[in-house]
Amino acid sequence: MNMFKDYTITEEDIEELKRLGKICRGDILKMTTLAGCGHPGGSMSSIDIYLTLYKFANIDGNNFDNMERDRIIISHGHTSPGVYAALGRLGFFPIEDAIAYFRIKNSVFEGHVERDVPGIEWTTGNLGQGLSAGCGFAVGVKNMGIDSNVFVVMGDGEQQKGQISEARRFAKKFNLTNLTAIVDLNRLQISGNIADVMPQNIKAGYEADGWEVLQIDGHNFKEIFDAVKYSVNSNGLVAILAETVMGKGVSFMENKAKYHGQAISEEELAEALSELGIENDIETYKRMRGNPVLKKLRKVEIPSIYIETSPRKVYGAEVKTDNRSAYGNALKHIAELNPHVKFAVFDCDLAGSVKTSLFADIRPDEFFESGIQEHNTAVVAGAVSTMPIVSIFSDFGMFGVDEVYNQLRLNDINMTNLKLICTHIGVNVGEDGKTHHCIDYMGLLSNLYNFKIIIPADPNQTDAAIRYVLREKGNFFVGMGRAKMPVITDEKGEIFFDEKYEIVYGKAEHLRKGDKATVISTGSVVPEVISAWNILKSKGVDVNVFNVATPLSIDLDMLKKAFETGLIFVVEDHNVNTGLGVKVCNALIENNMFCKTVKLGINGYTTSDKPSELYKINGIDAESIAERILKEV
Repeated sequence: MNMFKDYTITEEDIEELKRLGKICRGDILKMTTLAGCGHPGGSMSSIDIYLTLYKFANIDGNNFDNMERDRIIISHGHTSPGVYAALGRLGFFPIEDAIAYFRIKNSVFEGHVERDVPGIEWTTGNLGQGLSAGCGFAVGVKNMGIDSNVFVVMGDGEQQKGQISEARRFAKKFNLTNLTAIVDLNRLQISGNIADVMPQNIKAGYEADGWEVLQIDGHNFKEIFDAVKYSVNSNGLVAILAETVMGKGVSFMENKAKYHGQAISEEELAEALSELGIENDIETYKRMRGNPVLKKLRKVEIPSIYIETSPRKVYGAEVKTDNRSAYGNALKHIAELNPHVKFAVFDCDLAGSVKTSLFADIRPDEFFESGIQEHNTAVVAGAVSTMPIVSIFSDFGMFGVDEVYNQLRLNDINMTNLKLICTHIGVNVGEDGKTHHCIDYMGLLSNLYNFKIIIPADPNQTDAAIRYVLREKGNFFVGMGRAKMPVITDEKGEIFFDEKYEIVYGKAEHLRKGDKATVISTGSVVPEVISAWNILKSKGVDVNVFNVATPLSIDLDMLKKAFETGLIFVVEDHNVNTGLGVKVCNALIENNMFCKTVKLGINGYTTSDKPSELYKINGIDAESIAERILKEV
């Protein structure tokens, strides 16, 4: 149970917390000295906050995966020694393991907090993202009707990050009163005093965004408890500024910025432990560290959500619509098919353009208009996706991928279940110009080990792709251009991606057959390639045409057929240096297939004009493709 709601802290509680506080400070120093690195100073300033939260919140060593639990987010993840000390001493795992195995390979006790550790909700380290994650969890439990609280502990230096102000406004707009923010205000960061490094008025910032601010002594357990209790029972948003001391408890460390990220020596450790009245048993932990017995403490799993996605919508051959409209129609249809499934769809002031407005019309309580705040939104959507909620973040490619790469990377590390669906990719965006031509999404996302990519070629494949990713586990990116697209047909004029078609991740589609060369393409230029095939056929040159909707997983059967023709062209509306062409070339080399391969794509930043004109400039329109092939065959 959450004891912050109606419990009154006792003198016995306070004395026990004081006792644990000293012990935990000893643990912090032992693990960082043993590792020879780490962040002892901030851990010692935050430890009293951690002990209070983990002791009285509705989370313990037995219910740390229970859906009804409270959630504690540690934003300044470098204070991991303090978090591990508090969790270990409160029974989440053996504290000896955390001390002995801190920062060694294959240990869950990494240098920054990780979700593999019981009690840790969100892997952090990139400062400024914790409050956004907290907003995500707060949205999730509210949408699921769970009466639990979310507590976010942050450092004071990271308040300089703009993403925190985005999160504050988001929390206010959506009335996330189940969320409490706590700032460890020790006034020191790596480079010195926070007022010298980057002056800021932390209190005024929260107040300006509609939060009530409490200021307390962050080493006074009664003040910490009472402030959190007030927040839990408040009808508004509360931020707690906890005045603390860097290195608290050891006189030679107190208020010294250098101990933010510097471990003390064994000689200093002996002095510090003596001052704390703690046994110096470092030799015992040295022996453990020399012969580690590492355990997996928690299995982080993506929740299972059953989604009904049938029947498919099929667009006729006479229809010419944009893939984004097909996306919006599919999302609306799936929401209608699944009235009991929880959704959370996030938008950044582009609902009409990315077509999520169709969903918003029918399920407004599950639609989150987040304003022009992409950094916060990416993390909120990621955190929500760790719960049994279908979480979708839609944006233009430049903002949903390029601008928030760091946030997506942290989502990926956290094993999220995010569906990132972006429109306006490639020079297909047209007149908006080079600042909006997202031509590097494939290169960026291919760096993220757990993201899969689907780039549909027409409205029908888009419909299939959306239905596929919403029922599959894991992080998916679905990308599409802006312009209207023809429906792709086979050589007989029949719809290719018909009602029987299903996405098979890693399988390419053989759209046209030939033996003079092979053209491999993806996304919005596939119709150009088919038109080029028609031009070539009229000149007596037959070529294979393959569509690759899953460019991070190259189809080996396709590759073999392409190799047999002895000449391969890869055509894409993407940076030619990091896109499908590179993936195809890598796959050829890895499979000992060596033949001439020509990459046609975007070779530089492109001006404003209609997509058809920009395709001509870059040599990826039908006529240019055909002309280039004729030069080589």
